[in-house]
Amino acid sequence: MTLTLRSSASFINLKDTTKSLKTPADYFSGTICFARTKPSCRTRVIRNSVQEAVHDLSCPKAPSVMEGYRKSEKPEQLHALSGGHSMENNAKVPVFVMLPLDTVTQGGKLNRPRTMNASLMALKGAGVEGVMVDAWWGLVEKDGPLRYNWEGYAELVQMVQKHGLKLQVVMSFHQCGGNVGDSCSIPLPPWALEEISKNPELVYTDRSGRRNPEYISLGCDSLPVLAGRTPIQVYSDYMRSFRDRFKDFLGEVIVEIQVGIGPCGELRYPSYPESNGTWRFPGIGEFQCYDKYMRTSLQAAAEAIGKRYWGTSGPHDCGRYKQFPEDTGFFRRDGTWNSEYADFFLEWYSGNLLEHGDRILLAARGIFQGTEAKLSAKVAGIHWHYRTRSHAAELTAGYYNTRHRDGYLPIARMMGKHGVVFNFTCMEMKDGEQQGNAESSPEGLVRQVKMATRSARTDLAGENALERYDASAYEQILKTSRSDSGNGLCAFTYLRTNKKLFEAENWRHLVYFVTSMSEGGRDTQLLERGSGGSDLLYVGLIKKKTMKDVIEVVLV
Repeated sequence: MTLTLRSSASFINLKDTTKSLKTPADYFSGTICFARTKPSCRTRVIRNSVQEAVHDLSCPKAPSVMEGYRKSEKPEQLHALSGGHSMENNAKVPVFVMLPLDTVTQGGKLNRPRTMNASLMALKGAGVEGVMVDAWWGLVEKDGPLRYNWEGYAELVQMVQKHGLKLQVVMSFHQCGGNVGDSCSIPLPPWALEEISKNPELVYTDRSGRRNPEYISLGCDSLPVLAGRTPIQVYSDYMRSFRDRFKDFLGEVIVEIQVGIGPCGELRYPSYPESNGTWRFPGIGEFQCYDKYMRTSLQAAAEAIGKRYWGTSGPHDCGRYKQFPEDTGFFRRDGTWNSEYADFFLEWYSGNLLEHGDRILLAARGIFQGTEAKLSAKVAGIHWHYRTRSHAAELTAGYYNTRHRDGYLPIARMMGKHGVVFNFTCMEMKDGEQQGNAESSPEGLVRQVKMATRSARTDLAGENALERYDASAYEQILKTSRSDSGNGLCAFTYLRTNKKLFEAENWRHLVYFVTSMSEGGRDTQLLERGSGGSDLLYVGLIKKKTMKDVIEVVLV
């Protein structure tokens, strides 16, 4: 904390495709409370299965890319949706848990395997479906182009299989470090960084000329700038190598491939980088279109419509990273964001991002077709300044979403075209918890995305944006998981496995949450029964000596 002259000089005209009026976000109805409960039969079974698993710990086993988005389509009225695709309210929502960012070491080995084994055992006992891990480009292809080291991940896959869990694997083509929640540093592969040092234009650049090395600019997607290969070829070769190495596990153990398509793996521009204090919440961020490849594309787009002077630069009055919308001429309430020029620029900026995602997902679909593993892609939950007319922070990130236009429907349609699950964040956030001057509405944003994916008939999965262990966050996720308004969730991935998660109170909340999600988020009896909780799973883990040893391994 989601463009060949096709890359460097193409312009995707999305004008008027998805303009529609959006109603103000309504708060979700209903209240769910976390209370201490007596153990249900399911909880007892979970506890017993964990105790049985202890024995195993001591005895381990070895078309046109823009087709479907044209302005000839009728605008969608998001407040008037009917029918469409949605998860049923009583459907089970499987829960996955993210593993640490440094699950695999810089040397390509599984990090702290004994602790990992204990963590997986405990998570299996809690009833989670599986775990998620980042497969870092900067680790796997570290030793040179087309030289892949999957050994640390292979050890993890076998361990996950041994515990009867499933695995989501993220194709992480971005660097780790410099964003919210990044606890370690994993840069891009050294040979790729060498190419960047020779040609700094390969990475995103802001108006001041500041380069961002966390992801290769989409402006050179189809140019052979990485040791003779295009970025799309590099990503495709990487995914193909993964498929070939793990073909015996795809669809059975590895059930989902989340395809990285931008900074933090999200379909977006790096408009709000936290490194070196460049950006601070709730700043509006800055447009990232000033590398030479993006500038060439902008110039070609302007010339194509006879407005050559529009292609010389991005908006001149759009402010700086840390500013607020009203501090700028472009984003303020009556600013130029609503002008003819702004519509041209924002269509081009967001259209290039959409086509970038389309290219990578098209490649991924071809590579993983027939493996029975699902594909997903992630979109960022940029909830600050959502209540303003211009939605400034979303615009700089590449989402052309304003008071008068829906920016998420074309993304949902693009993903749906490829059968890709739309993964969205900030599912745990409430409007009332947000900083007052941020004009934030995560609930309104989630509601809009749920309705857009429903209209596009695209599956929706969710994550929490920040590490949260409290009952209030879990309650909010349970609400947003249902299909009361728009799509319900087909899966949820919890952020993240660490020592704090295994503390008694936090662990108890996780068990309640997983159990309720397995029953469609509507098991209010489980959540409302009163009890001292002395016989719950987390207490069983502490009271039983063998399981106490397991938890102690995790907490070391």
